[in-house]
Amino acid sequence: MIEWKSEYEVNVPVIDAQHAKLFEIAASAEQLLLLPNSVDKYDDIVKILDDLKDYLVFHFDSEQKILEKIKYPKYLSHRVSHNDFVEKFNSIDLESIDDRQQQNLSEILDFVMIWITEHVLGDDREWAKHYNVVMK
Repeated sequence: MIEWKSEYEVNVPVIDAQHAKLFEIAASAEQLLLLPNSVDKYDDIVKILDDLKDYLVFHFDSEQKILEKIKYPKYLSHRVSHNDFVEKFNSIDLESIDDRQQQNLSEILDFVMIWITEHVLGDDREWAKHYNVVMK
């Protein structure tokens, strides 16, 4: 079950709230997976992917502004990581999703959750330590 947990917090309240929202959007995709396979989910899948993409762009922009503000030494590599994710996310072929909706949604959700979780627990925690030193 996809849910936000305190163990994902980076102790930057605005970013923690945004990460929680990403988990909320992912949880809506998970709920869609639980519907019977006989239900046509294509429109809902596209809506969730659009919501996720829009929110990711907003979140990455917000996070990058913080990294610039604190002059984070690994800012460029962090930004590249964000850009790579968005590029891969943008490469999802929406037309092909319709053929095997359940399987495709499951694979996309796995990809997104693995990336977000690893990114939050790794890269974001790292810059958050720098943030908490600089902002004190």
